[in-house]
Amino acid sequence: MRIGLVCPYSLTVPGGVQGQVLGLARTLRSMDHEVRVLGPCDGPPPDAGVTPLGDSIPTAANGSMAPVAPDPSAQLRTIRALRDERFDIVHLHEPLAPGCTHTALLFKSQPLVGTFHAAGESASYRWLGPLVRWGANKLDLRCAVSADARAMAVKALGGQYELTFNGVELGPYARTEPWPTDGPTILFLGRHEPRKGLDVLLEAMAELPAGVRLWVAGDGPETEVLRRRSAGDVRVEWLGRVSDEEKAARLLGADVFCAPSLSGESFGVVLLEAMAACTPVVASDLPGYANVARADLDGLLVPPGDAMALAAALQRVLGDPDLAAGLVESGRTRATQFSMDRLAETYLELYQRVLGHR
Repeated sequence: MRIGLVCPYSLTVPGGVQGQVLGLARTLRSMDHEVRVLGPCDGPPPDAGVTPLGDSIPTAANGSMAPVAPDPSAQLRTIRALRDERFDIVHLHEPLAPGCTHTALLFKSQPLVGTFHAAGESASYRWLGPLVRWGANKLDLRCAVSADARAMAVKALGGQYELTFNGVELGPYARTEPWPTDGPTILFLGRHEPRKGLDVLLEAMAELPAGVRLWVAGDGPETEVLRRRSAGDVRVEWLGRVSDEEKAARLLGADVFCAPSLSGESFGVVLLEAMAACTPVVASDLPGYANVARADLDGLLVPPGDAMALAAALQRVLGDPDLAAGLVESGRTRATQFSMDRLAETYLELYQRVLGHR
């Protein structure tokens, strides 16, 4: 099958949707399908199977900054690529985001599957109701990665949605050596913006023993403010953006992975990555994270924004080897249930259903 995957967000900027699109493409190729990824790229494409559509423009969306490419030149490249590639089916991720996925809807020439990732509230859905509902009606099949993402889409757009999930690639964690540490180490991985709760984790560090280390990966609009605020704590190491290879090594090397997000998480794929690396998880008790991490089985979940509760949970994991081992064992099984191989097989069945109906 010749499959086109279209991502509205820059494929050279780390992000959940981008990671899902690239991982799904790699897995589908391993199953002997021809797959091409179309999306904006700020720099060289991340792999040979990507068609770059131009540079992105950071745009406020869902409490974050989305690197989309709504300019006319990117839309012309999208139209040309869809025409030239002659895909059997085109899979749009966040199909109503401004830019290339919306253009693929407007100039539909192949069967279209759309996956909705976001949860919470969307200003564009609220203010552009008739337009986005018209675009959604051009999809042959709608999917949502979680019950929360489905609820958001149903509220704004109506219609029926196949409930899928986000997948994790297990292979990289079997092939990578752990990053060395010199003491109990916590890893934070994510964009430095208010909804990710990094400030809560930094506050929690004040309650943890002197020997505990914190790796902070990623960057964002709050990076400099938070670095200045924690400048006196030599236990905190600011890594900046890390490669996929270093991310896997840091996850394998850390003693606990912490996701202190405050809101806006539709699916905890980053928790699955930690589970695949056999690293215990401590996270906020958000619906999107609870989709993945069952409380006290796959991870410890604490109230969002509660630095004292977060510190206590981190201390429990670091101080109780039996608890940590139990979380690791359950988490490893959980990650297998959400493997990218299973997700690819799920989508292939949905593609075949769409093509059969047509």
